[in-house]
Amino acid sequence: MNKNLKHVIYGICIIACLTPYISPAIALATGILLSALNVQNEQVSKYRTSILQWSIVLMGFGMNLSQVLATSKTGFTITIVSVVGTITAGIILGKIFKVEKITSLLISSGTAICGGSAIAAISPVVGAKDNQVSFSLVVVFVLNAIALFIFPIIGHYFNLNQELFGYWAAIAIHDTSSVVGAGAAYGSQALETATIVKLTRALWIVPLSLVLAWSYRKNKQKIKLPWFILLFVLSILFSHFIPQLSSTYFLLDIIGKRSMVVAIFLIGSNLSLSEIKKAGAGSFLQGVILWLIVSSTSLLVLMNH
Repeated sequence: MNKNLKHVIYGICIIACLTPYISPAIALATGILLSALNVQNEQVSKYRTSILQWSIVLMGFGMNLSQVLATSKTGFTITIVSVVGTITAGIILGKIFKVEKITSLLISSGTAICGGSAIAAISPVVGAKDNQVSFSLVVVFVLNAIALFIFPIIGHYFNLNQELFGYWAAIAIHDTSSVVGAGAAYGSQALETATIVKLTRALWIVPLSLVLAWSYRKNKQKIKLPWFILLFVLSILFSHFIPQLSSTYFLLDIIGKRSMVVAIFLIGSNLSLSEIKKAGAGSFLQGVILWLIVSSTSLLVLMNH
């Protein structure tokens, strides 16, 4: 294929990722497909990490601090136990299935907090490679798609009220988009509860990133704070204390979300099929079993709470 044609195709895909019609899962799959067809553009893809980091910063403008704090007061114990417990269980499963350390951490963090966003946020902090990030995203996106369809069915089977279902969806479904989808399918109150609880969990990206920045510093050198996580916090605070610019914050949040989709596409386009095979079945088993543990345990706890 002509090099110029490859660049045109690559450019069209990037533009498509900026539209609301391309989900993160589709972007990743498209990137991997282009990589398999040797349709790449290193001059553009080299900016994937920077785009990923800035997208996290911009998405901070879309978080409502007041709602997050209000929800935190009622669900703080459930949140902290589920987040810490999920990451711990994920790491243990990773060791059992002999999953590469960083891949295991990414899958565990994505399951515990907010799926693709958490993976995107911590991957630069721990120096994750493209194949590690991509495989973690594949696991999360596959389970997201399954959860989106089966969670409302399970909720109705157990006669969960809307608030209870909202909490369960926010705890047990990875990505915010799938949480919103499942909540909306169940009812308006379920949607509201699920969205707010998920936003609360998303803030755990901050302490987790800081802990990992300390843990993964090289040769015990001075800790290097992840600048984009600090800016992420500042963007949340800025939008809270200067609410007059709400329409601007809404736009910045949209730009951030679409930029993250572009970054995921760029990561996928730099992945080879041989690297996916290296991850092995153990990584996928870790993600599936961890998700089943979190889903079933959280449901039992909430139903008996």
